[in-house]
Amino acid sequence: MQRSRGNMLSNRRGTIGWRPALLVLILVMSAPGFAGAAQPAKDAQSILKKVDDLWRGASSKSLVSMRVKTAHWERTLVMDVWTEGTENSLVKIIKPLKEQGIATLKVGNEIYNYLPKTDRTIKLTAAMMMGSWMGSHFTNDDLVKESRLSEDYNSQITFAGRRDGRDIVEITLIPKPQAAVVWGKIVLTVRDDDLPIKQIYYDEDGRVVRVLTCDDYRQVSGRVVPMHMKMTPEDKPGEFTEITYETLLFNVSLPAGFFSLRELRR
Repeated sequence: MQRSRGNMLSNRRGTIGWRPALLVLILVMSAPGFAGAAQPAKDAQSILKKVDDLWRGASSKSLVSMRVKTAHWERTLVMDVWTEGTENSLVKIIKPLKEQGIATLKVGNEIYNYLPKTDRTIKLTAAMMMGSWMGSHFTNDDLVKESRLSEDYNSQITFAGRRDGRDIVEITLIPKPQAAVVWGKIVLTVRDDDLPIKQIYYDEDGRVVRVLTCDDYRQVSGRVVPMHMKMTPEDKPGEFTEITYETLLFNVSLPAGFFSLRELRR
């Protein structure tokens, strides 16, 4: 998939080199303030991997509500969501009755939508990944996490310190040349414990397209996660999509073959 302009928009040792390296190490260790137990400096890649996998364990099950507000209508969907690692996801709408049974399955790189009213299963193409899911301000890619920040973007910490009364780290992400993504840039802000606060998405002309915010942090299955997210489109004032985790469990037992077309249609 190619990124289209103007729309919304992924080297490394020798007998001579060890002495200078050792000298540098000695100088660093003898520098004022050095302590062997000191925490390493923040690393953009390690933070991004945590953000990518934040809502995923070996497996997970959640009950999620999604409220969508546009200029013309408003509705709330309730969904069951299962995941397994980073490869498999299954989302089924359970409320309201009109959309009940609509489901999305991701297995590896293949993604399918099931429409019960017509008993039709549709395989999504790469070009369809940035389409709106169920009329929301989230895309199919957002739903199944097809792209990964840590793999598809070159990243750099552009700010680390105190802002608005709290310690934060800001990371600027630029897509790698061959990455199947559409954003021209993403600016991610995380708390000092690496939990996401905000993501700002830009098109290739440097314009803000949408903003995602996170809050309501809670401890779930031994980890802290934001249980509420809000996506706001920049060009549609007053519109938004909110996702709230009503329940969330990690490392749940799932039967073999759970992430299948058969389960998608059940």
